[in-house]
Amino acid sequence: MTLPTLLVLDADPPPRLGRLTGRARVLHTDDEGLAALLPEADVLLVWDFRSRAVRDAWPGEGPRPAWVHTASAGVDHLVCPELAASGTVVTNARGVFDQPVAEYVAALVLAAAKDLPRTVEFQRNRVWRHRETRRVAGTRACVVGSGPIGRAVAATLKALGVTPALVGRVPRTGVHGPADLDRLIARADWVIAAAPLTDRTRGMFDAHRFGVMQPSAVFVNVGRGELVDEPALAEALRRRWIAGAALDVFTTEPLPADSPLWDLPGLLVSPHMSGDTAGWRDELGAQFVELYERWAAGRGLVNVVDKKRGYVPGH
Repeated sequence: MTLPTLLVLDADPPPRLGRLTGRARVLHTDDEGLAALLPEADVLLVWDFRSRAVRDAWPGEGPRPAWVHTASAGVDHLVCPELAASGTVVTNARGVFDQPVAEYVAALVLAAAKDLPRTVEFQRNRVWRHRETRRVAGTRACVVGSGPIGRAVAATLKALGVTPALVGRVPRTGVHGPADLDRLIARADWVIAAAPLTDRTRGMFDAHRFGVMQPSAVFVNVGRGELVDEPALAEALRRRWIAGAALDVFTTEPLPADSPLWDLPGLLVSPHMSGDTAGWRDELGAQFVELYERWAAGRGLVNVVDKKRGYVPGH
């Protein structure tokens, strides 16, 4: 019996795939070797979800895998026009990062409300300075992105007494549409970007949107860096159009050491870590193995991405 060939686009540490021993011929590659091995693969596991090598290699000659899985929620790093037009099924890691990201957002909101960054700074400088801080309960949040992560963020903030409003691509029960976005962010204390990166969402947080926000508002991005016009955000912070911001994702990652974002007043920078809790790689590996077992048994896959929309539909 010929075993299916599983090609893994690796990152360090590699995934634990011991359960697939004897059930798949596993090949490993890096960015440079992907194009040559792609025609051999029945399945491609994009373990290195920061790599854009798939977009470059996919249009080449030869057969292509019937199924591609990415160990991430977003798929913008791999879906190119040729992949979108193909019959290849794409799945993602939907469900793994929802609650960790929501907890991280809640931590950022509480840190901003309670002025924790300045508390740490004052302690470091041995300064005793009493302040009054904001109460979180009773405030409003606008969460942009109505998928599992956005919904988990809204639910977690609601548990803190925040009134959340969800904004999605299409209005429906419990979810506002894009036409309501400006109205909602104009009254929000916390504006949370948790949307997928698509042609519609790219650069959606621009000078206009930051100008609409309240001077007391705090902006948080845990979606994709390209959702934000970073120079416009920098200007908004310098001019104090908004009170502060926290970015976990950036247009260029890692954020270059000479980026002006590091020194912006009121901006908290974190290195794309909002969903990464202890054991997250093992959870991603176990999720893929379960999906592989479904695929090998001829059962329908879950977490199937609409390649033209750029996310899993139905939420």
